[in-house]
Amino acid sequence: MSTAAVPELKQISRVEAMRLGPGWSHSCHAMLYAANPGQLFGRIPMRFSVLMQMRFDGLLGFPGGFVDRRFWSLEDGLNRVLGLGLGCLRLTEADYLSSHLTEGPHVLGLVRVPLYTQKDRVGGFPNFLSNAFVSTAKCQLLFALKVLNMMPEEKLVEALAAATEKQKKALEKLLPASS
Repeated sequence: MSTAAVPELKQISRVEAMRLGPGWSHSCHAMLYAANPGQLFGRIPMRFSVLMQMRFDGLLGFPGGFVDRRFWSLEDGLNRVLGLGLGCLRLTEADYLSSHLTEGPHVLGLVRVPLYTQKDRVGGFPNFLSNAFVSTAKCQLLFALKVLNMMPEEKLVEALAAATEKQKKALEKLLPASS
C-alpha cells in the first residue's frame, strides 16, 4: 500500500472569513452527524452516522449552499438552505467548526457515510473515499472526522491509502502498460 496522509486545507478563522471582500462568496455547508452505538450486520461497530449528499453532477458534498451576506448571517443563510432540503433544523454560531478557502446546486439524494472498514480492508469507508467529491468535500470530511475525534487518524490514513490503491489498480486495469 502507498503512504497517505490526511490532506490539509487552507484554514482561516471565522473572523477572517467574515472580513473577506466583495470578490468572495460564502458557501456554507454542514456536516450533520450523530452518535450511533449500533452495529452493522450485527458485527461492525458504527460509532457515528455522518450525512452527505449526492449532487446533480454525481459528486458528493455536504448539505448547504451559497449565502447572500446582504440578507443573511452565515448561520441564518445556512439554516434557510438546509431547511429547504431537510426540514426544520437550527444551527448556531456555536456549531461552527471551520472555514476554508476554496476556488472554484442541486441535490439528488442524501448519503450516510460508512464509518467502518470491512475485513477486506477496502469495503466500507475506503470504498466510500473512492467516490468523486466536489471541491474540498473529501478533505473537509477527513478534517472533521479527525478534529471531532470521530475516527482515529491512523484509521483515516489507512482508509485513504486503501482508497488510493483501489483507484490506482482500477486505472491500471483500464489503461494497461504498453509492452
